[in-house]
Amino acid sequence: MSPKPTSSYRDRIYIIQDIILKLVEYGELNQTALISFSGLNLKKHRCILDELEVNGLIQKGESPFGKRIVIVYRPTQNGIEFCRSVLEPYEKIFPRKKESIVVNKSSRDISKNDDASKQEKASSNPKEIEQQQKLLAMPSKQIADY
Repeated sequence: MSPKPTSSYRDRIYIIQDIILKLVEYGELNQTALISFSGLNLKKHRCILDELEVNGLIQKGESPFGKRIVIVYRPTQNGIEFCRSVLEPYEKIFPRKKESIVVNKSSRDISKNDDASKQEKASSNPKEIEQQQKLLAMPSKQIADY
């Protein structure tokens, strides 16, 4: 008999959605925080981050941190639109299994017109809500500069 896997499997599309949603939630995350908050392994999942950057869904940059330079990621307007128009409808048609949800509450709907999303946002941190609303309202050029 083979041993049971210790962690549950997540489809690639859900990993991508979790990454984009975490970036929208926090605005900007360093590479370590993004990987950790998304429940990923950098060695194993770096290729996904690279693909998201190449396709313009996230933006990679550098930020000074003391004497070091850290890699930071930000969502782009294209990434936010991709999440709204492709990933959210996909998850409605093919919902995740409960045991495969790794990221807590980051799968909240970022659609402006979804009532459930509005109720959930109303119960979360007001600073997070303000940050998300600013990002969703920004033109893509401003997000790139953000």
